[in-house]
Amino acid sequence: MAYEIDVLIAYADADNHSTESNNGWIEDFKKFLELMLVQVLGSDTNVLLKSEHDHIAGANMKKAAILVPILSPTFVESGECLDTLEDFFKTVEKDHPTRVFKVLKKPLSQSEQPTKLRELLGYELFNLNMDTGEVTDYTNFFTVEAERDFWMKMVDLAYDIHESLLAVKYKDKKSDTKSIYARRSIYLAETGHDLVIQKNIIKRELQRHGYRVLPDHTLPHDLGELRKIVEKVIEECSFSIHLIGSSYGEIPQGSDQSVVDIQNQLATEKNSRVKNKAEFTRLVWISPQLDKASEKQLAFIESIKRDMSSSEGVEILQTPLEDFKNIVRGELIEGRGDKHLLGTLGDVKSNAPRVYVLHDKADMKEVASVKKYIEDEGYTVLTPTFEGELLDLRRHHIENLREFDAAIIFQGKMNHQWVRMKLLDLLKAPGFGRKKPIQGKAIINSQPQEILPAIYESADITLIRNVETESLDSQLKSFLEDLKVTA
Repeated sequence: MAYEIDVLIAYADADNHSTESNNGWIEDFKKFLELMLVQVLGSDTNVLLKSEHDHIAGANMKKAAILVPILSPTFVESGECLDTLEDFFKTVEKDHPTRVFKVLKKPLSQSEQPTKLRELLGYELFNLNMDTGEVTDYTNFFTVEAERDFWMKMVDLAYDIHESLLAVKYKDKKSDTKSIYARRSIYLAETGHDLVIQKNIIKRELQRHGYRVLPDHTLPHDLGELRKIVEKVIEECSFSIHLIGSSYGEIPQGSDQSVVDIQNQLATEKNSRVKNKAEFTRLVWISPQLDKASEKQLAFIESIKRDMSSSEGVEILQTPLEDFKNIVRGELIEGRGDKHLLGTLGDVKSNAPRVYVLHDKADMKEVASVKKYIEDEGYTVLTPTFEGELLDLRRHHIENLREFDAAIIFQGKMNHQWVRMKLLDLLKAPGFGRKKPIQGKAIINSQPQEILPAIYESADITLIRNVETESLDSQLKSFLEDLKVTA
């Protein structure tokens, strides 16, 4: 089926309140999601807004590939919004992957959410003050706080929508989807509340390297149902990862054990059943900082160490989390025989500092002189690639993020938001397994009137205005010489 609407955003009118940009919150969310999807998919997507009073005929609803309901108390009280959900679910074929991605603009317990959405993973886009419990909206999507929290959640949402769009649009092209979805499944265990963000960072990196990460639905709160689901999902996996921190975790109904504890127990049982330990291996990380852990949690951790000390196919680590991420990368990404997908850096023999020049395909001609100048100065130039499968392009970009010494973002025809997305990638580079510090970051802008120095002052960015060739060469030379000093 041909879908005319890639993503349909359903919302209650009251949630589209004004933000600091003088737009509605939902309108800003739509623009931000579109920007993220362009970065992930490499092409424009058709994203449509549907407020509670907008009526879309059933025939048109069938032409929407993905539904994103913006949940809030106002949404769940709106009969029109709930009708939109029902209409969409009627159009979803059972053999399709998940096509609904719930976004929580306000906190809602599972029981307060529409029944058909309760088991779906949610994307919480509100700001929760852990000290006071106060909940506020992000009214400015470009603050430091928003970049740290809101942006990361939007990246998760965009990548998950991307996965579903690929499956929905190409489900009849078996040869196309096989290369994307015939992949190794990994059980990434639910964690205590203190490690949710770190778990999601690991999830993103695994997904970007082609792994299927499970569970992909919210786990039940009832003990019996929980055990059935976890046992079933673990059977599909050949690897499990468990993150253990200070929090014991949520305890389901009918149990005195936490979800974290139960998952570990069921994975241990599978490990003991498997004769060939290569068929199912486990990696368990325990936080080295347990000052705030309860006595129950400390006892749980001691039991893990005791039980695993004599187990095969299990590795337990109590190291800094960044070291653990590097180990995950080595075990699952580099160690699986896919090194040819990690970019072309293995062919680079030079020991010269590596400068990653990030640019868009539209600026290929304009950026050529910049690349040549850097190479003539004796540096190795790393560049993005625009030809090939999407997953390969992303892997190439991630490997560049791991290996560069300095980065230059070239802003030619692209807008300010595109620059921010590239800066966000640089910010996330350590999460991709980067082991060395960044020696320098710069932005070359060929449209001086659009550059806003105040935005980048706190990010330690060198601003280079491409006014004329001689001026550009002079500024580039100064930037590159500073690299030699810090190298």
